[in-house]
Amino acid sequence: MEGVLSLDDVDLRGRTVLYRIDANSPMEPSTGNLLDDGRLRAVVETVMQLRESRVVLLSHQSRPGKSDFTSTEPHCERLSEILGLPIRFVPDLCGEEAMEEISNLSDGEIIFLDNVRKNHEEYGTKYSSNEMTESTEIVSRLSELSDAYVTDAFAAAHRRSPTLTGFTKSIPCIAGSLMESEISSLRLALNDPPRPYLAILGGAKCDDSVRVAQNLFNKGKVDRIAFVGVTGNLMLWISGNDIGERNKEFIRSTLGGDFETAWEMGSEIVSDHSRSIILPVDIAVEREGRRVPISLADLPAEDPIYDVGLETLRALRPIVQESSCILWNGPASYFELPEFAFGTIEILNMCVETDAMTIIGGGHTSALVNSRGVSDQVTHNSTGGGSTMSFLSGDPMPVIASLKESHEKFADMLPKLGLAR
Repeated sequence: MEGVLSLDDVDLRGRTVLYRIDANSPMEPSTGNLLDDGRLRAVVETVMQLRESRVVLLSHQSRPGKSDFTSTEPHCERLSEILGLPIRFVPDLCGEEAMEEISNLSDGEIIFLDNVRKNHEEYGTKYSSNEMTESTEIVSRLSELSDAYVTDAFAAAHRRSPTLTGFTKSIPCIAGSLMESEISSLRLALNDPPRPYLAILGGAKCDDSVRVAQNLFNKGKVDRIAFVGVTGNLMLWISGNDIGERNKEFIRSTLGGDFETAWEMGSEIVSDHSRSIILPVDIAVEREGRRVPISLADLPAEDPIYDVGLETLRALRPIVQESSCILWNGPASYFELPEFAFGTIEILNMCVETDAMTIIGGGHTSALVNSRGVSDQVTHNSTGGGSTMSFLSGDPMPVIASLKESHEKFADMLPKLGLAR
């Protein structure tokens, strides 16, 4: 990956490596068990490349105040099971216990430090620049005992904190295999996709979806965009369909202060790219606990719109089959309810059955791919959610900026540091 140090550039054998991942995972509230270990499985390749190093794993889980804000001990245990290797959990981040454990590491040993967001410097402090994260105690203490920093925390690459962006100038910062794969796949989807190129954008974060759509259209790299899910409902509304006050209010309350911006961007897309967008032609609502299909002619809907309809899926299928590249982010339905999972699962089936390059954009969509056991049947299943959308929207990515800056500082110094491969 141009402008960034990769594992191919460095020899980390016998070196102490800080390895930042994003293992943040859905958890079962009563047991604390991980419900999806896809992000842990995604880092296996990098861990195996570091088998002769002294590895210090860093990650966060949720955030303070949330019910799933816990230690990373379950993640440590699950990753150990996946790898078939011993990993020792350390209930500390940069205190004396952690420092002692790091100092006593032997080649090939792996430890997993506690949830980094238990530290106020990591979470609870606002940083307006990457430089501000560098002058923190976490960075000072951990970098003192480390030779290099490797990151696969792509899912948090749109954020800024000491363990994400603070090591830029103190030690060489290197992209792991997952980070490289994420960036190269999403760069392809953004800048040089095989054509014809279809994007399917859904989910409830309408502002993110319309920003991605606008950026793809502005770059002139996408041929068609299909809007589904709550985003599809918003675009139907913008296009002059009365989706009903209940559905309008859901969109307003979900977007909050971002509603006006999303409406303006969506209106520009409808006005400027009407021939390139695909909107639902029928929908399904929830009425007294049942799935009820209705056509657009039956609008306004007094009931909540929870899925796209059969005719919409029939119209989408040949477009998917004719595409050479497909980007899909965001479910088409309230798929957690069995009655309304149909649209989302059918789109997944279309993506799995096609010969096209398929890029799944993270979040709920990625979790569905993992849960249905078809991650090996898509070209790229992103671990990101918000970071994927930020990348595709053209927003700043602090972690990638940190990697580039660290490359500028350390690329020529690797031989002197004894890290050149």
